[in-house]
Amino acid sequence: MEGGRPGRPREEQHMTQSERNERQRLRPAPLLFEPSEAGADPEHFFDLESMDDPRELLARATELTQAFRAATDRSVEFQAMAAAQLADPRRFDRLTAADVAERAEWTEDYAKKMIEFGRSLLDASST
Repeated sequence: MEGGRPGRPREEQHMTQSERNERQRLRPAPLLFEPSEAGADPEHFFDLESMDDPRELLARATELTQAFRAATDRSVEFQAMAAAQLADPRRFDRLTAADVAERAEWTEDYAKKMIEFGRSLLDASST
């Protein structure tokens, strides 16, 4: 392959650095999985190890950090709503805070806070 780095699409090989940065910025960070061959290489992480330009590396790593934070926040909200639903006193099979804590590998105090948070989210979504 002439010019550019191997593995990059041909159109990216002839882009200016600012065009590549803009394209990279607009591309969503893949969070669900990495290619199967990456699993065998513990040093592989979202292709960051192959980036030579520290500016590009910082931009991509920052993008991933922000995406992971957003995913974490959203996941916590879903955990809280599920905990609140499982602990709902109207359910005949409701779980205690201790049961929820055990299932989620939380402390009982944290489970109580998550149940309360989940109830507030569920109440807000029903209005």
